[in-house]
Amino acid sequence: MKRVTRMLPALLALAAATACAAESVPAPQPGPRAASVAQSTTGPTAGPAAGAVAAPAKKAKLEIADITPMGEKTEKVGVGFPIIVTFDRDVKDKAAVEGLLDVEPEKPVEGAWRWVSPRKVIYRTKTYWKPYQKVLFTARLSELPGNEKTKDVSRRFAVGSKHISVVNTRNHTMKVYRNGKLAKKIAISAGKGGFVRNGVDVYLTTSGTHLTMGKKAVETMTSSWMGVTDPKDPRYYKEEIPWAVRISDSGEYVHQSAGYYQFLGRSNQSHGCVRATPAGAKWFYTIAQRGDVVKITGTKRKLQWNNGWSYWQLNWTQWKKGSALKP
Repeated sequence: MKRVTRMLPALLALAAATACAAESVPAPQPGPRAASVAQSTTGPTAGPAAGAVAAPAKKAKLEIADITPMGEKTEKVGVGFPIIVTFDRDVKDKAAVEGLLDVEPEKPVEGAWRWVSPRKVIYRTKTYWKPYQKVLFTARLSELPGNEKTKDVSRRFAVGSKHISVVNTRNHTMKVYRNGKLAKKIAISAGKGGFVRNGVDVYLTTSGTHLTMGKKAVETMTSSWMGVTDPKDPRYYKEEIPWAVRISDSGEYVHQSAGYYQFLGRSNQSHGCVRATPAGAKWFYTIAQRGDVVKITGTKRKLQWNNGWSYWQLNWTQWKKGSALKP
Protein backbone atom coordinates (compact mmCIF):
# COMPACT_ATOMS: atom_id res chain seq x y z
CA MET A 1 0.00 0.00 0.00
CA LYS A 2 1.25 3.38 -0.89
CA ARG A 3 1.44 5.61 2.18
CA VAL A 4 0.01 9.11 2.09
CA THR A 5 1.05 10.89 5.27
CA ARG A 6 0.81 14.47 6.51
CA MET A 7 -0.62 16.33 9.69
CA LEU A 8 -1.92 19.55 11.44
CA PRO A 9 -2.00 22.44 14.09
CA ALA A 10 -4.12 23.55 16.99
CA LEU A 11 -7.80 24.33 16.60
CA LEU A 12 -8.82 27.98 16.71
CA ALA A 13 -11.94 29.24 18.49
CA LEU A 14 -15.23 28.80 16.65
CA ALA A 15 -16.88 31.75 14.95
CA ALA A 16 -19.74 33.59 16.63
CA ALA A 17 -23.07 31.80 16.47
CA THR A 18 -25.63 32.75 13.88
CA ALA A 19 -29.25 33.40 14.63
CA CYS A 20 -30.38 30.34 12.70
CA ALA A 21 -28.87 28.24 15.49
CA ALA A 22 -30.66 25.01 16.27
CA GLU A 23 -32.16 24.42 19.69
CA SER A 24 -29.53 21.77 20.22
CA VAL A 25 -26.39 22.13 18.17
CA PRO A 26 -25.68 18.55 17.10
CA ALA A 27 -22.24 17.48 16.11
CA PRO A 28 -22.08 15.98 12.62
CA GLN A 29 -23.29 12.40 12.81
CA PRO A 30 -20.14 10.54 13.86
CA GLY A 31 -19.27 7.15 12.58
CA PRO A 32 -19.53 4.19 14.89
CA ARG A 33 -16.70 3.77 17.36
CA ALA A 34 -13.73 2.48 15.43
CA ALA A 35 -11.96 0.74 18.29
CA SER A 36 -12.59 0.14 21.93
CA VAL A 37 -10.84 2.45 24.37
CA ALA A 38 -8.30 0.49 26.35
CA GLN A 39 -9.05 0.35 30.06
CA SER A 40 -6.62 -0.79 32.72
CA THR A 41 -7.87 -3.00 35.53
CA THR A 42 -6.19 -3.59 38.85
CA GLY A 43 -6.54 -6.51 41.23
CA PRO A 44 -5.82 -6.77 44.98
CA THR A 45 -2.91 -4.67 46.14
CA ALA A 46 -0.93 -7.45 47.82
CA GLY A 47 2.79 -6.58 47.83
CA PRO A 48 5.44 -8.76 46.13
CA ALA A 49 7.31 -11.43 48.06
CA ALA A 50 10.70 -10.54 49.48
CA GLY A 51 13.36 -10.42 46.81
CA ALA A 52 10.84 -10.48 43.96
CA VAL A 53 11.34 -8.12 41.06
CA ALA A 54 8.22 -6.13 40.15
CA ALA A 55 7.12 -6.49 36.55
CA PRO A 56 7.57 -3.30 34.53
CA ALA A 57 4.36 -1.28 34.10
CA LYS A 58 2.73 -1.62 30.71
CA LYS A 59 2.79 1.44 28.52
CA ALA A 60 -0.59 3.02 27.84
CA LYS A 61 -1.99 2.01 24.47
CA LEU A 62 -3.09 4.53 21.87
CA GLU A 63 -6.30 3.65 20.07
CA ILE A 64 -8.81 5.34 17.80
CA ALA A 65 -12.01 6.54 19.45
CA ASP A 66 -13.82 7.67 16.30
CA ILE A 67 -13.52 7.98 12.55
CA THR A 68 -15.64 10.29 10.37
CA PRO A 69 -17.22 9.69 7.91
CA MET A 70 -18.91 6.32 8.22
CA GLY A 71 -18.08 3.30 6.11
CA GLU A 72 -19.07 2.48 2.54
CA LYS A 73 -22.10 0.41 3.58
CA THR A 74 -23.57 3.22 5.70
CA GLU A 75 -23.24 6.39 3.63
CA LYS A 76 -21.90 7.95 0.48
CA VAL A 77 -19.96 11.17 0.93
CA GLY A 78 -19.33 14.28 -1.12
CA VAL A 79 -16.16 15.17 -2.98
CA GLY A 80 -15.05 17.66 -0.32
CA PHE A 81 -15.29 15.30 2.65
CA PRO A 82 -12.53 15.27 5.27
CA ILE A 83 -11.32 12.20 7.13
CA ILE A 84 -11.51 13.07 10.84
CA VAL A 85 -9.67 10.77 13.23
CA THR A 86 -10.08 11.13 16.99
CA PHE A 87 -7.78 9.23 19.35
CA ASP A 88 -8.68 8.01 22.82
CA ARG A 89 -6.00 10.17 24.45
CA ASP A 90 -3.56 12.95 23.66
CA VAL A 91 -0.94 12.03 21.09
CA LYS A 92 2.59 12.75 22.32
CA ASP A 93 4.56 11.91 19.19
CA LYS A 94 2.36 13.31 16.45
CA ALA A 95 4.89 12.77 13.70
CA ALA A 96 5.28 9.08 14.54
CA VAL A 97 1.53 8.55 14.61
CA GLU A 98 0.93 10.54 11.45
CA GLY A 99 3.45 8.36 9.66
CA LEU A 100 1.27 5.35 10.42
CA LEU A 101 -1.92 6.77 8.89
CA ASP A 102 -2.49 5.67 5.29
CA VAL A 103 -5.05 6.95 2.80
CA GLU A 104 -5.41 5.06 -0.48
CA PRO A 105 -8.03 6.29 -2.97
CA GLU A 106 -8.88 4.34 -6.08
CA LYS A 107 -8.41 7.57 -8.05
CA PRO A 108 -5.19 9.10 -6.64
CA VAL A 109 -5.10 12.69 -5.41
CA GLU A 110 -2.61 14.50 -3.20
CA GLY A 111 -3.67 14.93 0.42
CA ALA A 112 -2.30 15.91 3.82
CA TRP A 113 -3.10 15.61 7.52
CA ARG A 114 -3.53 18.54 9.86
CA TRP A 115 -3.65 18.33 13.66
CA VAL A 116 -6.40 20.43 15.20
CA SER A 117 -6.00 19.25 18.80
CA PRO A 118 -3.72 16.90 20.79
CA ARG A 119 -6.02 14.00 19.93
CA LYS A 120 -7.69 14.94 16.63
CA VAL A 121 -6.23 14.99 13.14
CA ILE A 122 -7.94 15.74 9.82
CA TYR A 123 -7.11 14.66 6.28
CA ARG A 124 -7.92 16.91 3.35
CA THR A 125 -7.08 16.61 -0.30
CA LYS A 126 -5.41 19.26 -2.45
CA THR A 127 -8.28 19.13 -4.92
CA TYR A 128 -11.66 17.49 -4.50
CA TRP A 129 -11.94 13.71 -4.48
CA LYS A 130 -13.01 12.19 -7.79
CA PRO A 131 -16.63 10.98 -7.59
CA TYR A 132 -17.74 7.35 -7.66
CA GLN A 133 -14.80 5.67 -6.01
CA LYS A 134 -13.73 3.99 -2.76
CA VAL A 135 -11.10 5.37 -0.38
CA LEU A 136 -9.35 3.11 2.11
CA PHE A 137 -8.08 4.54 5.40
CA THR A 138 -5.74 2.45 7.56
CA ALA A 139 -4.18 3.27 10.93
CA ARG A 140 -1.20 0.98 11.62
CA LEU A 141 -0.98 1.83 15.30
CA SER A 142 0.44 -1.56 16.19
CA GLU A 143 3.72 -0.36 14.65
CA LEU A 144 4.02 2.45 17.20
CA PRO A 145 6.75 1.54 19.73
CA GLY A 146 5.17 0.25 22.93
CA ASN A 147 1.80 -0.05 21.20
CA GLU A 148 2.27 -3.47 19.62
CA LYS A 149 -0.80 -5.08 21.20
CA THR A 150 -3.16 -2.51 19.70
CA LYS A 151 -5.16 -3.68 16.72
CA ASP A 152 -4.77 -1.83 13.45
CA VAL A 153 -7.93 -0.12 12.20
CA SER A 154 -9.18 0.39 8.66
CA ARG A 155 -12.28 1.85 7.06
CA ARG A 156 -13.35 2.13 3.46
CA PHE A 157 -15.35 5.18 2.35
CA ALA A 158 -17.64 5.51 -0.66
CA VAL A 159 -17.59 8.77 -2.63
CA GLY A 160 -20.86 9.54 -4.37
CA SER A 161 -21.86 12.14 -6.94
CA LYS A 162 -20.00 15.43 -7.26
CA HIS A 163 -22.32 18.10 -5.83
CA ILE A 164 -21.13 21.71 -5.97
CA SER A 165 -23.67 24.33 -4.91
CA VAL A 166 -23.07 28.03 -5.52
CA VAL A 167 -25.07 30.51 -3.44
CA ASN A 168 -25.04 34.13 -4.60
CA THR A 169 -26.44 36.29 -1.80
CA ARG A 170 -26.59 39.34 -4.07
CA ASN A 171 -28.82 37.92 -6.76
CA HIS A 172 -30.52 35.56 -4.24
CA THR A 173 -30.00 32.32 -6.12
CA MET A 174 -28.56 28.90 -5.37
CA LYS A 175 -27.30 26.86 -8.31
CA VAL A 176 -26.67 23.17 -7.67
CA TYR A 177 -24.29 21.39 -10.04
CA ARG A 178 -24.18 17.61 -10.22
CA ASN A 179 -21.09 16.16 -11.87
CA GLY A 180 -20.39 19.50 -13.51
CA LYS A 181 -23.87 20.10 -14.94
CA LEU A 182 -26.50 22.47 -13.57
CA ALA A 183 -29.12 20.28 -11.87
CA LYS A 184 -31.33 22.95 -10.28
CA LYS A 185 -31.60 26.68 -9.70
CA ILE A 186 -33.32 27.63 -6.43
CA ALA A 187 -34.55 31.03 -5.27
CA ILE A 188 -33.13 31.84 -1.82
CA SER A 189 -32.95 34.50 0.86
CA ALA A 190 -29.75 34.82 2.89
CA GLY A 191 -28.75 36.70 6.06
CA LYS A 192 -30.08 40.23 6.32
CA GLY A 193 -27.33 41.56 8.61
CA GLY A 194 -27.77 44.22 11.24
CA PHE A 195 -27.02 42.41 14.51
CA VAL A 196 -23.41 42.86 15.70
CA ARG A 197 -21.87 40.81 18.51
CA ASN A 198 -18.19 41.14 19.43
CA GLY A 199 -17.57 43.07 16.24
CA VAL A 200 -19.20 40.42 14.01
CA ASP A 201 -22.49 40.89 12.21
CA VAL A 202 -23.96 37.50 13.07
CA TYR A 203 -27.06 38.08 10.97
CA LEU A 204 -24.90 37.85 7.84
CA THR A 205 -24.38 34.53 6.09
CA THR A 206 -20.68 33.62 5.96
CA SER A 207 -19.01 33.77 2.56
CA GLY A 208 -16.66 30.93 1.71
CA THR A 209 -16.48 27.24 0.92
CA HIS A 210 -18.69 25.26 3.27
CA LEU A 211 -19.23 21.51 3.46
CA THR A 212 -22.51 19.87 4.33
CA MET A 213 -22.15 18.25 7.75
CA GLY A 214 -25.49 16.54 8.35
CA LYS A 215 -29.20 16.96 7.80
CA LYS A 216 -32.54 16.65 9.61
CA ALA A 217 -36.01 16.46 8.12
CA VAL A 218 -37.19 18.85 10.85
CA GLU A 219 -34.86 21.01 12.96
CA THR A 220 -35.95 23.10 15.95
CA MET A 221 -34.43 26.58 15.79
CA THR A 222 -34.70 29.09 18.61
CA SER A 223 -33.48 32.51 19.73
CA SER A 224 -31.77 31.09 22.83
CA TRP A 225 -28.34 31.43 21.17
CA MET A 226 -28.57 35.20 21.74
CA GLY A 227 -29.96 34.87 25.26
CA VAL A 228 -33.59 35.45 24.29
CA THR A 229 -35.74 32.81 25.98
CA ASP A 230 -38.80 34.83 27.06
CA PRO A 231 -41.69 34.27 24.62
CA LYS A 232 -42.87 37.80 25.38
CA ASP A 233 -39.67 39.28 23.97
CA PRO A 234 -40.30 40.54 20.42
CA ARG A 235 -37.02 38.93 19.35
CA TYR A 236 -38.07 35.50 20.60
CA TYR A 237 -38.65 32.65 18.19
CA LYS A 238 -38.91 28.88 18.28
CA GLU A 239 -39.71 27.26 14.97
CA GLU A 240 -39.79 23.77 13.49
CA ILE A 241 -37.89 24.12 10.23
CA PRO A 242 -38.19 21.48 7.47
CA TRP A 243 -35.42 20.11 5.27
CA ALA A 244 -32.45 21.49 7.22
CA VAL A 245 -28.93 20.77 5.92
CA ARG A 246 -26.19 22.01 8.23
CA ILE A 247 -23.20 23.78 6.68
CA SER A 248 -21.32 25.22 9.69
CA ASP A 249 -20.87 24.93 13.44
CA SER A 250 -22.14 28.46 13.96
CA GLY A 251 -25.70 27.45 13.13
CA GLU A 252 -25.95 27.98 9.37
CA TYR A 253 -28.22 25.73 7.33
CA VAL A 254 -29.76 25.49 3.92
CA HIS A 255 -33.43 24.96 4.79
CA GLN A 256 -37.00 25.59 3.74
CA SER A 257 -38.14 29.12 4.39
CA ALA A 258 -40.72 29.31 7.17
CA GLY A 259 -43.08 31.42 5.14
CA TYR A 260 -41.85 34.79 3.84
CA TYR A 261 -41.82 33.29 0.36
CA GLN A 262 -42.20 36.75 -1.17
CA PHE A 263 -38.55 37.47 -0.30
CA LEU A 264 -37.10 34.37 -1.97
CA GLY A 265 -35.12 35.36 -5.01
CA ARG A 266 -35.58 39.06 -4.17
CA SER A 267 -33.94 40.09 -0.88
CA ASN A 268 -32.02 38.81 2.12
CA GLN A 269 -34.22 38.47 5.20
CA SER A 270 -32.87 35.52 7.23
CA HIS A 271 -30.89 35.43 10.46
CA GLY A 272 -27.90 33.92 8.64
CA CYS A 273 -29.19 30.72 7.08
CA VAL A 274 -29.92 30.14 3.41
CA ARG A 275 -33.71 29.97 3.10
CA ALA A 276 -35.04 28.14 0.06
CA THR A 277 -38.37 27.38 -1.57
CA PRO A 278 -40.23 24.35 -0.19
CA ALA A 279 -39.66 22.32 -3.33
CA GLY A 280 -36.04 23.42 -3.66
CA ALA A 281 -35.20 22.79 -0.01
CA LYS A 282 -36.72 19.31 -0.06
CA TRP A 283 -34.89 18.42 -3.26
CA PHE A 284 -31.57 19.66 -1.87
CA TYR A 285 -32.13 17.76 1.38
CA THR A 286 -32.84 14.58 -0.57
CA ILE A 287 -29.60 14.66 -2.59
CA ALA A 288 -27.33 16.07 0.14
CA GLN A 289 -24.35 13.92 1.14
CA ARG A 290 -22.04 14.83 4.01
CA GLY A 291 -19.02 16.49 2.48
CA ASP A 292 -20.85 18.13 -0.44
CA VAL A 293 -19.48 21.57 -1.34
CA VAL A 294 -21.55 24.74 -0.79
CA LYS A 295 -19.82 27.94 -1.96
CA ILE A 296 -21.38 31.16 -0.71
CA THR A 297 -20.50 34.59 -2.09
CA GLY A 298 -21.61 38.18 -1.70
CA THR A 299 -21.38 38.97 2.02
CA LYS A 300 -18.80 40.83 4.09
CA ARG A 301 -18.63 38.12 6.74
CA LYS A 302 -15.87 35.63 5.99
CA LEU A 303 -16.20 31.95 6.89
CA GLN A 304 -13.48 30.86 9.32
CA TRP A 305 -11.61 27.70 8.36
CA ASN A 306 -12.42 25.95 11.64
CA ASN A 307 -16.14 26.77 11.66
CA GLY A 308 -17.50 23.28 11.10
CA TRP A 309 -15.86 21.46 8.20
CA SER A 310 -14.75 24.63 6.43
CA TYR A 311 -11.24 23.34 5.84
CA TRP A 312 -11.22 24.43 2.20
CA GLN A 313 -10.94 28.02 3.45
CA LEU A 314 -7.21 27.37 3.86
CA ASN A 315 -5.11 27.21 0.73
CA TRP A 316 -2.99 24.11 0.20
CA THR A 317 0.21 25.66 1.54
CA GLN A 318 -1.55 26.81 4.70
CA TRP A 319 -3.20 23.44 5.20
CA LYS A 320 0.04 21.48 4.97
CA LYS A 321 1.62 23.61 7.71
CA GLY A 322 -0.56 21.70 10.16
CA SER A 323 1.25 18.46 9.49
CA ALA A 324 3.61 17.10 12.14
CA LEU A 325 5.85 15.66 9.43
CA LYS A 326 8.59 17.72 7.86
CA PRO A 327 8.24 18.33 4.10
